Amino acid sequence: MKRALTLAERGAGWVNPNPMVGAVVVKEGRIIGEGYHEFFGGPHAEVNALAGCDEGSAEGATLYITLEPCSHTGKTPPCTDLILRHRIGRVVTAMEDPNPLVAGQGHKRLQEAGIEVVTGILEQQARALNEAFIKFITTGRPWGVLKTAMTLDGKIATVTNASRWITGESSRRIVHRMRGRMNAIMVGINTVLTDDPRLNIRLKGNWKNPLKVIVDTRCRIPLTAAVLTTDPQLTLVATTNLSEPARRKELERLGAQVIVCPEAEGKVDLDYLAGALGQMGIDSLLIEGGSTLAFSALQAGIVDKVVSFVAPRILGGANAPTPVGGPGIETMEKAIELGPMKIKRIGNDLMIEAQLTTH
Repeated sequence: MKRALTLAERGAGWVNPNPMVGAVVVKEGRIIGEGYHEFFGGPHAEVNALAGCDEGSAEGATLYITLEPCSHTGKTPPCTDLILRHRIGRVVTAMEDPNPLVAGQGHKRLQEAGIEVVTGILEQQARALNEAFIKFITTGRPWGVLKTAMTLDGKIATVTNASRWITGESSRRIVHRMRGRMNAIMVGINTVLTDDPRLNIRLKGNWKNPLKVIVDTRCRIPLTAAVLTTDPQLTLVATTNLSEPARRKELERLGAQVIVCPEAEGKVDLDYLAGALGQMGIDSLLIEGGSTLAFSALQAGIVDKVVSFVAPRILGGANAPTPVGGPGIETMEKAIELGPMKIKRIGNDLMIEAQLTTH
């Protein structure tokens, strides 16, 4: 199962909004086939694993798979049919598929055909791997990750708004890998005006750039912004009726998408926006900045996890920006609670991860 999970991760960023799935075929203590779901709409992991097996060679074998095999026809035929045709003797899965179209039906069909089914093997690891898929398939809304980078004294920039670079190169590489796993990346208009980011992936190898979502209540984004001059078709500007229709048309002529959202306290309604992104098939959202957007996203309940990088630097400055700004919370009793933290050293920096326990 560990091997199957390792294989599954190779599909990160390419299979969304489908789950990452890996499969390994074992017979007489030897691996005779393995595969993973490689891209959205492509063959499932079971298909790729069994494709390497000669006819009849998988009979009586054990199939290890990180997710319950599907029993319905979607973009591909049911994988349970394929398993039955190959006369697999035993199926071991990490977890039941949370998709309501499957939800135990795949396991049931295999058992009814006389195949031994074992599930729950390394289930926690499998759920962590597909946390975005689980949230999306059960709610129709994207898994939201708030990413911050700050100095030891909690600053994301100097008093003059200089922010490059807070963290080291190793941390920045990890952030680009995070972008590669997500369907979309979100920033506020102030980040665009201050930093003019490209919001793409700048790593060697074959990577799929995410959708760039700019939260811009009044459509103040410059037409020369890097997100519009680099792959404008991958840019979505979320605005409101407070923006000029003519300005919205200009953005669309450049190739960008524009979505007009309702207002929430004079700003883009982020809860509505998250729902709209979910309807577009966006299963995961990386929220990168700035501090006002971070607080608004937390308040709107669209954040499921926080990933924070802390650099061994001190900037000081009472007016230097912090990772989460906005109006703030008035009492400790109303504080946004996080679950147990995972802390990892990345170069000289610390990487801290924690799930939200309240929304």
